[in-house]
Amino acid sequence: MSIKFIDLNSQQLRLKDEIDDGIQSVLKHGQYILGPEVRKFEKNLAKFGKSKHALGCANGTDAILLPLLAWEIGPGDAVFCPSFTYCATAEAIARTGARQIFIDINRRKYNIGPESLEREIREAKKNKKLIPRAVIAVDLFGQSANYPILSAIAKSYDLKLIADSAQGFGTTLKGKHPLHWADITTTSFFPAKPLGCYGDGGAILTNDDNLAIRIESLRFHGKGTEKYDNTHVGINSRLDTLQAAILLPKLKIFPEEIKVRNLIARRYIDSLKDHVLHVPEILEGVISTWAQFTIEVSDPEVFSGKLKEKGIPTARYYPKPVHQQSAYSHYPIEGKNLLNTEDCSNQTISLPMHPYLEESTQDKIIEIVQKVAR
Repeated sequence: MSIKFIDLNSQQLRLKDEIDDGIQSVLKHGQYILGPEVRKFEKNLAKFGKSKHALGCANGTDAILLPLLAWEIGPGDAVFCPSFTYCATAEAIARTGARQIFIDINRRKYNIGPESLEREIREAKKNKKLIPRAVIAVDLFGQSANYPILSAIAKSYDLKLIADSAQGFGTTLKGKHPLHWADITTTSFFPAKPLGCYGDGGAILTNDDNLAIRIESLRFHGKGTEKYDNTHVGINSRLDTLQAAILLPKLKIFPEEIKVRNLIARRYIDSLKDHVLHVPEILEGVISTWAQFTIEVSDPEVFSGKLKEKGIPTARYYPKPVHQQSAYSHYPIEGKNLLNTEDCSNQTISLPMHPYLEESTQDKIIEIVQKVAR
């Protein structure tokens, strides 16, 4: 039996007719950039995410970059973000010329640690070398960060708050999306994401009318009201119409897929909690999108090899945190070490997770993990 880490084919077969019809419609009208499917998808996405505005863009990295540009964050400014994430979070900050300051995580939930964040904001204000401007929280592995606390911290220091929901778009905390607390929610439609397209794509959600207008301009070369009078220095970052046509039917079944992911995660947790070092802990009131199901074992490489022998794929997120990577190792971190980040990065490994994981396949994965983890 071949087990897939992420199964895109099953979903594609389920939606084949709708996806094919959508692609053919785009080919027929020929509006490949900002066609009617983009506007329709943005409207549906805003409704799903409980936001006034949803703006498609070229990828999840640009989704983070665009609001930073809109707020005119740049050299001399500080933006706080976790290191236990994909490099794109820090990359977007670096592209503005601002300095990212890496913050430690909550050891058991893997998202940015409020205590570590507040300590470093105070330190930055004390040193006066950089002006604190924004916080980027990451909804890692699909789980909402602790936005009520993060929002209170950000507001007390007059900082903007971005919810980087590339992995966690659709996650809620006590029934509310991260945008209820954040200034911006960003997401990625990279194919492996819970809501993914068949190429690159991203989106920005906000309730701020003026910010939405500015971002809409910035994503289109800084366009103004006249075609050849650009009013801002922008970038070229638009969601392709073909990708919007693919995302429209995917968004319709997304709530159902989130429910199935949670059922699978519950079975994993109940079956594995006594066999591995750590199973995921979810913040009270959170519904996760389970982009990954990540456990901790004493030796992830040995564990992975044994599962591979049994036909079970695994993946490592993130064995080398961003602050240890060559391009980012010179940027400041909170305190002397990011102890939680470095500790968990040595033990985390992810198991297959997608809404088309049949129960018999789940049983096989659970059985083998129980044996190997002993």
